[in-house]
Amino acid sequence: MTTTGDSPQSGSWTSLPSHRAWLDAEGERLLAFAESAGGAPAGFAWLDDDGRPDAAQAPQLWITARMTHVFALAHLRGRPGAGPLVDAGLAALTGPFRDAEHGGWFSSLTAEGAPAATDKSAYDHAFVVLAAASATAAGRPGAAELLADALAVVERHFWRDEEGRSVESWDRAWTELEAYRGANSNMHTVEAFLTVAAVTGDDRWLTRATSIAERLVHTAARENGWRLPEHFDPGWRPLPDYNADRKNDKFRPYGSTPGHWLEWSRLLLHLEAALGADAPGWLLPDARSLFAAAVEVGWAPDGEPGFVYTLDWADRPVVASRLHWVLTEAIGAAAALVQRTGEPGYERWYRTFWDEAVTRFVDRERGSWVHELPVGEADAVWSGKPDVYHAYQATLLPQLPLAPVLAAALRREPGAG
Repeated sequence: MTTTGDSPQSGSWTSLPSHRAWLDAEGERLLAFAESAGGAPAGFAWLDDDGRPDAAQAPQLWITARMTHVFALAHLRGRPGAGPLVDAGLAALTGPFRDAEHGGWFSSLTAEGAPAATDKSAYDHAFVVLAAASATAAGRPGAAELLADALAVVERHFWRDEEGRSVESWDRAWTELEAYRGANSNMHTVEAFLTVAAVTGDDRWLTRATSIAERLVHTAARENGWRLPEHFDPGWRPLPDYNADRKNDKFRPYGSTPGHWLEWSRLLLHLEAALGADAPGWLLPDARSLFAAAVEVGWAPDGEPGFVYTLDWADRPVVASRLHWVLTEAIGAAAALVQRTGEPGYERWYRTFWDEAVTRFVDRERGSWVHELPVGEADAVWSGKPDVYHAYQATLLPQLPLAPVLAAALRREPGAG
């Protein structure tokens, strides 16, 4: 089993100093683009294709939280100027995004910094936890207090011991719970819980992450041929026709999303490594199965390179557009499987994915990565280049052990913090 001290497999690109230098350079290029999002009236701005703040886009909690996390990682890596950007993100999360009356965080703000959308979503709150945990690892002032606050909100309002997962969203006053359960928000809750456990040393978050993974992957996805159901009713019964009239939704698209199968594949390996001898035996086989299904039916199903955004339940493309985040998660999953198994098949996919990224997504002229390559007549899913969370992590994950994850691993490096 992979242990905390393991490093990328010898013979892999990830073990080559030249490849790791390339990853570092790409990460620095992404951060230079992302810095333009700082200095917004509240948190981090949504960036357009040229890296300029897009005034048409309201300040979003998930963007501010994800960018705070990214710059915490950059600070831990020794990038000058990243620390003040983390602090600016923390100020937004403890200031205008925070609901001082009812607790929790607003999903979006007006340009003037007033609440715009007042619903309270598990997806957004998972990223607040992630940002606070990474900033705590980076030693930024006020981060530990924010983390304690965010975890208290998650425990009180989102986590359900009897369900073994998180509920989805509430109204502002926490009086009305949405009659929906989502796999996406729970996946990012696993990501956040892994980071919290690594940063705080509190293993109950690993127990909860395992509970989520067992129910959504080892049960729901396995029973559906590894085509992960994304949408559920309050009793956790799958809703296969959910959003059939909104197929290109950013966060709740119709059908299944191969990018999430890949993201889950990596998260299962982080979880296995974090649990060590206590890890259930299904984590590695399930990670393999999710990856295999994604490349079998999600990669080039229409004869063109790349992963489609969504598939229907007969494995036919629904939204065939290629989204950058799906490819970055493929890179991360392949790198994790290379490290865990050392098998050459995963190494070949890792190289294939990076070749695809450089050929079609890495934007050397305007910066960052192109977020979407449209295919056919489908409406666009994204506009601009909102953040660099997925792409920046793709430059780090191949260089770090499976446990502890990201911020905690970087904190262990000499001189970090």
